[in-house]
Amino acid sequence: MEKGNLSVSSENILPIIKKWLYSDVDIFLRELISNGNDAANKLKKLKSLGEADHVGDEDFYVKVTLDEANKTIIISDNGLGMSNDEIKKYINQIAFSGAEEFMEKYKDRTGSEGSEIIGHFGLVFYSAFMVADKVEIDSLSYREGSSAAHWLSDGGSEYELSAGSRQERGTDIILHVSESSKEFLSEYRLKEIMRKYCSFMPVPIYFEKITDIAPEKEYGEDSTKEPAQTPINDMNPLWLKAASECTDDEYKEFYQKVFMDFEEPLFWIHLNMDYPFRLRGILYFPRLKNRFETMEGRIKLYCNQVFVADNVKEVVPEFLLLLNGVMDCPDIPLNISRSFLQNDSNVAKMSSYITRKVADKLNSLYKNDREDYCKYWNDIHVFIKYGFVKNKDFYEKITESVIYKTINDEYKNIEEIKGNETEHTLYYVSDAAIQSQYINLFKDAAQDAVVLDHPIDAAFISYVESYGGGVKFKRIDSDISEALKNDEKNESTDITELFKEGLNNDKVTIEAMSLKNEDIPAVIVISEQSRRMKELSKMYAGGGADFPLEEKLVLNTGNGLVKLLGSLRDKPERKEETDLIVNHIYDLAQICQKPLEPAEMTKFVERSNAILSMLVKANTNAD
Repeated sequence: MEKGNLSVSSENILPIIKKWLYSDVDIFLRELISNGNDAANKLKKLKSLGEADHVGDEDFYVKVTLDEANKTIIISDNGLGMSNDEIKKYINQIAFSGAEEFMEKYKDRTGSEGSEIIGHFGLVFYSAFMVADKVEIDSLSYREGSSAAHWLSDGGSEYELSAGSRQERGTDIILHVSESSKEFLSEYRLKEIMRKYCSFMPVPIYFEKITDIAPEKEYGEDSTKEPAQTPINDMNPLWLKAASECTDDEYKEFYQKVFMDFEEPLFWIHLNMDYPFRLRGILYFPRLKNRFETMEGRIKLYCNQVFVADNVKEVVPEFLLLLNGVMDCPDIPLNISRSFLQNDSNVAKMSSYITRKVADKLNSLYKNDREDYCKYWNDIHVFIKYGFVKNKDFYEKITESVIYKTINDEYKNIEEIKGNETEHTLYYVSDAAIQSQYINLFKDAAQDAVVLDHPIDAAFISYVESYGGGVKFKRIDSDISEALKNDEKNESTDITELFKEGLNNDKVTIEAMSLKNEDIPAVIVISEQSRRMKELSKMYAGGGADFPLEEKLVLNTGNGLVKLLGSLRDKPERKEETDLIVNHIYDLAQICQKPLEPAEMTKFVERSNAILSMLVKANTNAD
């Protein structure tokens, strides 16, 4: 039996890193800028610990320099720098993490202040080979008496390590961009990447083009002097401040800056947690410009002020992705993977904490500022209903703060609607335009109904019926409630027979009753159960067109026209006229329930013209 140590050759691993280390190639710039950021923060920490007293008080920074002519990108910093031996240790040993070593060494002395160190993995530097066919490092350590060191590799198994030319403390990483990655030799492209990933890094970041620099200046010269430009990043983003220190104007300004939305948000939630995990952030409830726009929001996830990804569903509860916001989770590494998140116990705790904070905010608004809460409802109801359906914990926390807009423009919760009833049928409107006649019936009878006209409401209704404690929903056109009827006798055999003969349609059930609103001759009602079954069949089986609907034509015996038709029941010479009016009443009832089919509309127009001609003829004869 033979035992030995497995070895990994850089000649084999670098092509793998180049292709598979990250899903997005542009992340190379984020990683290298993060390295510079760490180098500066480590040196600041050492100064605070009294281990770098000889270092001056100059400002630290990271700079990206583009040299289009020489096809290079230079990432410079004035942080720790590296000696010859440190380059061997941190660069030549792939997957050795200098950040982790630093934090382990000083963990007893840095406390929570060590959280600004970004890097977690030693592979970060090698992301450079994703875009470069040759990489140089020119570095000078902060330690007194150190000499500059230079490292060079073309991505193969060999490297060169020699004396460097850098005159001041810090590091230059020089990427000789490959032909296949020349898109990154663009000022616009580099600034776009920097804005995406580095807008809130804690160390100032600058961009320069080589043409903007005096010709005699070499890489590394005067590198400790702060560049003249304004940094591209905000080192102190609003989420790092305490909520009590932030003004409404600051919240709105930050929202518009980050999300490029010139509409002000409705309100926001400031997140701040230190145990059992660290989390900072702000969640915004945006205004909806119209009810048909996409509902997906954007929640940006950061790690120590470095952008990681948008809408990470393993961290952010799915229903919250309808919001806009930023969250900074220092305990999540930059190169997160779904498998990592799914196996991290803190992630579930984060999701639960965020859900609770959102529910607390909504409940507080409902209880303490209900007038504004009702004003917000048209914008936030979709988010809340989606949360109901997707997250039972959220449902249980927010259920008492769910309100319904009524046809009388009032806002009530379930308990206010139910009153003392243990079982309650709640009528709802799904399309106010088409169902206007039914709405008028309810209003005339001093009855109320709620408006549920968003596509999500079908799922929401089913969920509330399952967990809502005795509430059943019926669409406003599903039946005629007792409250809409007159007390007088409803049934009229003569009139129903007249309509059966005139319509000659066995699929239509006909019923007669007297309604409180005498202006409407007839309405069509469709069974709630059969309609839902048809919708489910259409949704899940891809059909539904042939699913039968239980349709009923309800004749209003209190209506003058219906009474007149009843009086013509025994006059066969008037049958042509009565059949014409019977079918026209049926068409009008259909129009108030749904749009007519093209063939039906053609007959309706023809019938309307015939009725007008009949009226003109009758008037002429009368004269």
